[in-house]
Amino acid sequence: MADNSFIIRELEDNFEKRNIEVLWFNTFDEIGQYLLAQIPRSAKVGIGNSKTLKSMEITQALQNRGNIVLDKTLAATPSEIRELKRNSLLADFYISSSNAVSIDGRIVNIDHSGSRVAALSFGPDRVFVVIGKNKIVETHSEALQRARNTAAPLNAKRAGYSPPCVLTGACADCTSPERVCFNVSIIEGQHVKGRLTLLIADEEDGY
Repeated sequence: MADNSFIIRELEDNFEKRNIEVLWFNTFDEIGQYLLAQIPRSAKVGIGNSKTLKSMEITQALQNRGNIVLDKTLAATPSEIRELKRNSLLADFYISSSNAVSIDGRIVNIDHSGSRVAALSFGPDRVFVVIGKNKIVETHSEALQRARNTAAPLNAKRAGYSPPCVLTGACADCTSPERVCFNVSIIEGQHVKGRLTLLIADEEDGY
């Protein structure tokens, strides 16, 4: 993002005021190496389901070196999924992506069951939010629009659900049982300085 130095500084300043550190990387591979360096091998790590994190293969990398990884996609049954989600709230570290990040200092997520947004807000002592530059927008309202009209339809389709937005490509504020946007989270800052770090790659991935 060398050509966008003003945007970088503005985003960093706005998040710093909200007790959220921002770190920039050239690639997602670099972010993966950073995460492995920051997280002890003895730590329990919760993973928020994400196309970005799947592409990075961070779950496998952590498992391969001996970490206990709480990732619902490793479960074989609905009851195992529920237990992994519950236990991830008590993990030492939590890694997630985000549906949108605004330059004015907000992190916006839409979630199906609520486990991911719950862990982002409270529970794990350290939280890393990993995004590509494609998820950066100007304002809080644009972040909400991106989460509802870009991320939610694509994630619903990826998960095998068929709410109206999958067909129209836009949120209809529906009451469909197939919707994946039951929980909307807007992180405006952190009470505990150093708890949440935003990791941004100068690449594009995820919804």
